[in-house]
Amino acid sequence: MKKPNNVELALDRLAALRSEPDRSMVAAELRKAVKDRSNLVVAKAASIAGELRITELMSDLVAAFVRLMANPAKLDKRCAATFAIAGGLHAMDYTEPDIYLRGIRHVQKEGSFGPPVDEAAKLRAQCALGLVRTSHPDALVVVADLLADEEPHARVGAVRALAANGGEAGVMLLRYKALTGDKDQEVVAECFAGLLSADFSRSLPFVAKFMDADDPETCESAILAIGSLRRGEAFAVLHEKWERTVDPEIRSALLTAFATMRLEEATNFLLELLETASAPTAVAVVKVLAAYHREERVRAKIASIVESRSTPELRQALREHW
Repeated sequence: MKKPNNVELALDRLAALRSEPDRSMVAAELRKAVKDRSNLVVAKAASIAGELRITELMSDLVAAFVRLMANPAKLDKRCAATFAIAGGLHAMDYTEPDIYLRGIRHVQKEGSFGPPVDEAAKLRAQCALGLVRTSHPDALVVVADLLADEEPHARVGAVRALAANGGEAGVMLLRYKALTGDKDQEVVAECFAGLLSADFSRSLPFVAKFMDADDPETCESAILAIGSLRRGEAFAVLHEKWERTVDPEIRSALLTAFATMRLEEATNFLLELLETASAPTAVAVVKVLAAYHREERVRAKIASIVESRSTPELRQALREHW
């Protein structure tokens, strides 16, 4: 008979604490778990402490972070525990900068099937989010440096931090980053999303300009970022782009953006296209509208339009995607 794995048992017990009503007992068990030799157990405990916002464990999490960082390559493989601790502290609004400063500068190369992988990139990203919420005088300077990090995950973290708590300086840095670009498209896309969330009125026309970029990926990222907004101004910008665009790939991105908006005028526009556009465009509309499969009004309208058009390709698309 297989011997029980102590780490697995500990993780199962920690998971059960989420539904435990006795908060003092939960805190006591989590306090013990963050001292465990297994970094996976520490990680789980830190995550749960953050979820439940058990703020009396802040000092215990800080102590665990310091202990693990004494020899992270040995004590915390893949930065599992330190990442979870930084996230837990951030969730509890911990605003002392020392932990975040240490984490944002940490690099941890570990072996893989190819070249060594920097497992601390996610930790640097998480610590950037925490650092900008502290009163450290150089918080923005440190996070701005992270925009040039070798790892895209860390650069994305810097973008998110600047968008969330960077203020006017953060917005200006993101505009500059968007203009200069990045070798990883995810970073550029995050810049667009961050700008729109941090400063919508000034950023919408700025991001909209990238819908005309020569690079198709940049163009698509700008379209999808604008499409993530449930605002009439955003729909108007996308609709204007649709009216002057013939490129099928760009139009496909626009259709996805319209469907993502979940805005009445966007939905009505898609239904109008389904009724009047060419068969290939109408088929594409049926595909993106599949996101509305639980909305009976939209479902009934689509079925009615497809039936009235009597187009085999549309009927096939309806069967496949609905």
